[in-house]
Amino acid sequence: MTDNLVHRETAKTKTVFAILAGVVRPAMNVLMGKTWKDFDKLPSGGFILCPNHLTEIDPLVVGHAIYSSGRLPRWLAKESLFKVPVLGAALRATGQIPVSRSGSNAADSLSAAKRVLEAGGVIVIYPEGTLTRDPELWPMVGRTGAARLALQTGAPVVPMAHWGDQELFPRYAKKMYPFPRKHVTLSVGEQVQLDDLRSGPRTRSVLQAATERIMASITELQSELRQQVPPEKLWNPSEHGQTSTGREFDAPKPPND
Repeated sequence: MTDNLVHRETAKTKTVFAILAGVVRPAMNVLMGKTWKDFDKLPSGGFILCPNHLTEIDPLVVGHAIYSSGRLPRWLAKESLFKVPVLGAALRATGQIPVSRSGSNAADSLSAAKRVLEAGGVIVIYPEGTLTRDPELWPMVGRTGAARLALQTGAPVVPMAHWGDQELFPRYAKKMYPFPRKHVTLSVGEQVQLDDLRSGPRTRSVLQAATERIMASITELQSELRQQVPPEKLWNPSEHGQTSTGREFDAPKPPND
């Protein structure tokens, strides 16, 4: 992965990124102070970035940081977002990758992500697949998409944790809370060690093992940011009667007798 995508981006893509950054970055700087830790750990070639997922503005926070570090981030984004006026056009123009909730285009999505990585680009994947359901906002159990892509491509996996943006825009909130001014900290961790899992077959157990390592790395980083001890076991929505998608994820309460 020595061919750096930065040198192969089209003028149109660079222009659209620059226009969006010209809007987003000043707004983010007004709304929040920021601390970016250990960004020198980001590889120069292609890599998969795996952050935790606290709130719906996470992509803006992460994108702001990655773009400011000189890279153009690509997300595997919900296919439905590409149908939203203006937003969909921006996603397509910046080379974001649509993913169907049903998984019907999973192969196409992974192929597109693989091309970005092979050209030295950055793919951002939230391994949890959605906003964490943990009541204390710790990372929850992950899905295997990031692990699968990493084992297929050999691309390094870089964990990231952030904390603070949920105070500006709480999970599934309907409005922001800009006062007092908030502060977000993003921390980059060491690459997740997956070499021992790359050579064999990509069985379910192998993918699960790789995913658990990724989530453990993210959790450790978040624990350092929060200066708190994380739970011994990651939150599993299915064990708590919660749905894996949607804003109303808690199980309905039984009717009174």
